[in-house]
Amino acid sequence: MKFGVIVFPGSNCDHDTYNVIAEIAHQPVQFLWHDSEDLKSVDAVLVPGGFAYGDYLRTGAIARFSPVMDAVKKFAAGGGLVLGICNGFQILTESGLLPGALMRNAGLKYICKQVHLRTETADSAFTNSLEKGEVLQIPIGHAEGNYFCTPEELKRLEAEDRIAFRYATADGAVTAEANPNGSLSNIAGVLNEGRNVLGMMPHPDRSSEKLLGSVDGWKVFESMIGALAAK
Repeated sequence: MKFGVIVFPGSNCDHDTYNVIAEIAHQPVQFLWHDSEDLKSVDAVLVPGGFAYGDYLRTGAIARFSPVMDAVKKFAAGGGLVLGICNGFQILTESGLLPGALMRNAGLKYICKQVHLRTETADSAFTNSLEKGEVLQIPIGHAEGNYFCTPEELKRLEAEDRIAFRYATADGAVTAEANPNGSLSNIAGVLNEGRNVLGMMPHPDRSSEKLLGSVDGWKVFESMIGALAAK
């Protein structure tokens, strides 16, 4: 299996994500430049965090027009696995690959800290190594992570079991106090209809090694590897 990590002007977590695949997963991985539609025959695409195109206009608004995103849309339509992390989640919503939008944090401040997530579904290529209700400790680092969608979209996400993670307390309680950014229904990550695209604001790439304070994020990548190996 082979992974591809997209690099936009302004990406700053591309090497973090690359490192997880190359040094921890020990799987082939290569960078994919934003102005190319060639995905190099990868089996999974990772859209990393950062500030693509300086976050001008709004986060992800310019990145959605990159040639590589046209290729990613076709790849996802064909069932390819796509994971968007932080800025990557923002880009996926702007590109129409995921529902909803990411707005300014409720407190209008950049937040960088460890948070707890409750796993809402184990039925996906990104969460199959987890159990429903399992709590993870993963860091966030964003100013626009406040997830929003229409009431109709929220109802559909819940009915189709497409909410992957919610912000929660260490013991798994979904509370207002555990919500760091004001996200609707404490949502931290969502899946597309085909369950092959996941966007999440917390950083599994920054929580896959003990040196970084948590290895819980590794389970997201472990799930992807398991899903690809099972194909």
